[in-house]
Amino acid sequence: MPQTLTLHAHASGPNPIKIAIALELLGVPYTTKLWEFGDDPQKGVKGAAYLKINENGRVPALEDPNTGVLAWESGAVMNYVLRNYDDMGKLGPISEKEQDKVDFEKWAYFLLTTLGPMTGQVNWFRYYQSPKNPDALKRYEEQTYRCYGVLENQLKKSGGKTILGGDRVTAVDLHFEPWVREYRYAGLTLNGFPLVKKWLDGMAELKEVKAAYQKIEGKDPKDV
Repeated sequence: MPQTLTLHAHASGPNPIKIAIALELLGVPYTTKLWEFGDDPQKGVKGAAYLKINENGRVPALEDPNTGVLAWESGAVMNYVLRNYDDMGKLGPISEKEQDKVDFEKWAYFLLTTLGPMTGQVNWFRYYQSPKNPDALKRYEEQTYRCYGVLENQLKKSGGKTILGGDRVTAVDLHFEPWVREYRYAGLTLNGFPLVKKWLDGMAELKEVKAAYQKIEGKDPKDV
């Protein structure tokens, strides 16, 4: 049994959740350390203590005493977990074919570079921007809905079961899960995207997903 990893997170925001789900699915022991927003020297993600862990002042970060590795940025953290704790490819591409490997990467990057950031901008312009900028909010809402449409079409391959079209959940599903689940907080709707809703509801039933949300946010994923 490996030593316990430390997952640095805060009790809101999607990126730490995806790593927690991966660790749960792979049976890797981990503990969570929750940080606050702000620059408190000992408690804040912009404070001196946390900046020694992640110079960018964002979560997640992952410390692994088994290898001495410290990883941050959710895509890099996920890749590290897969390389070191998923020898059987449980969360990897659906086959060894080159197309399936490329599909695995392109959908992960679509989330990391497009759907995730667009959703984040919706949240910013809805809740934090001052003065309000309705034109910017409208643009990012439209872009996020466009991404939902792309995902809806992809989910037709599996009838709403998995993003890559196979019979099992992969890391791609984990990347998308917490970001799509933000739709209510972002003031958006999944009306018109029935397969996205079906997929999201199915993910919420996995015990590993439930465990990840409980450990970080203290609630069931359906209550997010």
